[in-house]
Amino acid sequence: MTQTTNDNSPAALLLGGNGKTGRRVAQKLRALGRPVRIGSRTGTPAFDWNAPGTWGPALAGVDRVYVTYYPDLGMPGAAEQVGAFAKVAVAAGARRLVLLSGRGEAAAQHAEECLKASGADWTVVRAGWFNQNFDEDFFLEPVRAGELALPTADAVEAFVDADDIAEVVVAALTDDRHSGRTYELSGPRLMSFADVAAELSKATGREIAYVPVSDEAYRGVLREIGLPQEFADLFTQILDGRNAYLVHGVREVLGREPKDFADYAREAAASGVWEV
Repeated sequence: MTQTTNDNSPAALLLGGNGKTGRRVAQKLRALGRPVRIGSRTGTPAFDWNAPGTWGPALAGVDRVYVTYYPDLGMPGAAEQVGAFAKVAVAAGARRLVLLSGRGEAAAQHAEECLKASGADWTVVRAGWFNQNFDEDFFLEPVRAGELALPTADAVEAFVDADDIAEVVVAALTDDRHSGRTYELSGPRLMSFADVAAELSKATGREIAYVPVSDEAYRGVLREIGLPQEFADLFTQILDGRNAYLVHGVREVLGREPKDFADYAREAAASGVWEV
């Protein structure tokens, strides 16, 4: 077990440390007394995936890294960038690398292999769709508007909570027993978007409707509001059922069940984020 808590201990670099999982990892590490460095273009020193000259300064004095890739591991060239960064990190002395990857995504798994090839002490955390997509990301405004109009038919997903992901990542960053392991994370049940709408309705006390639409119609909506057409492709992994089963990485690492969507929705509603 690695449990260094003094201020002179090496820092953990958190790439995307201001994001949904990154800021939660930062909070939990700081609560343990662990020094943290946020890896972002606004960080000090700055980190930019597209500017390799920023990697070395960001890694100075760092012995472990939480690796999240922006905008997505499925982007062309992402795997190669992750592999190149991993080699720089290991050479700089940051041998413990924890990668946030995606369930059922071939491109993400290619990035995993590129990271492993660096010779790092690695842990891979594979997650699917986050609960927090509904209050911190692209479904926030549709929930506020009371309608989720999406091209998902009756397909199901095992939505996972960002707090659970962060807790698993912290364990991987601080406990040597997780080196060389791949953990797949999901929530405790499979849910359709109709199920999600029902839970959101219960939590908010008002009707949140799920309206199934065609892929073509959804792409038309994206065009109207100025969002990239590629956004519609995110639903492919739900529609083809590749992640339509439960996995147990949360229980394996943390010794407890993952947070249920109903508990997430109740907590988020209490924060007022969905109030109109």
